Amino acid sequence: MATQGERPALRKPVFIKVDQLKPGTSGHTLTVKVVSSKTVLQKARPTAASSARPTRIAECIVGDETGVIVFTARNEQVDMLQPGATAIIRNAKIDMFKGSMRLAVDKWGRVEVTEPANFTVKEDNNLSLVEYELVHVVE
Repeated sequence: MATQGERPALRKPVFIKVDQLKPGTSGHTLTVKVVSSKTVLQKARPTAASSARPTRIAECIVGDETGVIVFTARNEQVDMLQPGATAIIRNAKIDMFKGSMRLAVDKWGRVEVTEPANFTVKEDNNLSLVEYELVHVVE
């Protein structure tokens, strides 16, 4: 008889490198360094006056020793992902924006700042600069 409150064992995360990211994929866990961060949207939400929380979005260039990609940081993630910080991004997905890949985390993912990593970011391999074309396959 199973006792109440038992949870299935969590799977160990499989860490991947930036250069392994592909369009339309999700569930990625990676350790990255933040190269730069640029706020692209900052506005107050028009909700009830008491709970007007601002929406902030920043485009951060994050990467590891294999390459870099644009990460779309939202709200409190913007504060965490400051240039020079090392972060573990869990359950991230690839969004396509104007034909290029962006790394993003939705409500199921997590961003956490961690110990500084001991790798040098390969900035000359920017996956977000590769343009993809949507091809419809007709069978």
